Amino acid sequence: MSDRAPKELSVVLVSLLKGIIEREASAPLWQGLLAQQARVRDHIGLIGLELVLDEAEGYAYLRQKPQSEGDLELPRLIARRQLSYPVSLLLALLRKKLAEFDATSGDTRLVVSSAEILDMIRLFLPDTANQAKLKDRLESDIGRVVELGFLRPLKGRGDTYEVRRILRSFVDAQWLGQLSERLGVYADHGAQTFGAEAASAHE
Repeated sequence: MSDRAPKELSVVLVSLLKGIIEREASAPLWQGLLAQQARVRDHIGLIGLELVLDEAEGYAYLRQKPQSEGDLELPRLIARRQLSYPVSLLLALLRKKLAEFDATSGDTRLVVSSAEILDMIRLFLPDTANQAKLKDRLESDIGRVVELGFLRPLKGRGDTYEVRRILRSFVDAQWLGQLSERLGVYADHGAQTFGAEAASAHE
């Protein structure tokens, strides 16, 4: 083994512990991950984590390993993500749009604007929703989705974002199959939420 291999492994492990590794973002880091994949799995397995690696889509990240009965309980390293209703709705709509895009387009990059996202959200809100308030909330929710790693702002293109394909890993096929029912629930919830806000605003 070369002297470089341990250093390369360290860089890969630290990068994974910090977040997502993407082929497009760093080809050398991605190649290092592929070369060290077996050793990475061995190391992270010792601390209760597992590697999720999608070579076709070009991304990798760590997640907590499912615990089997009788296993020693380890402190949780990967925090659970608590999502608000608007962020959950936004992720559902983006995942649906990504599925439709993949089915009809030969391109690999789905790009959406804030205006397009607003149009998608409007379908699940009452007509009386406060538009200024809705826009402010949407900006906050988009920011949260960017933080989660599912949207990437495009430089020099204003309020325009690339939908990162890692969203497919977090919102799986089974979840997507139940999407119509979920979106119906979202619509009912949105009507109640914004209806209550409208009533409150007029008190």
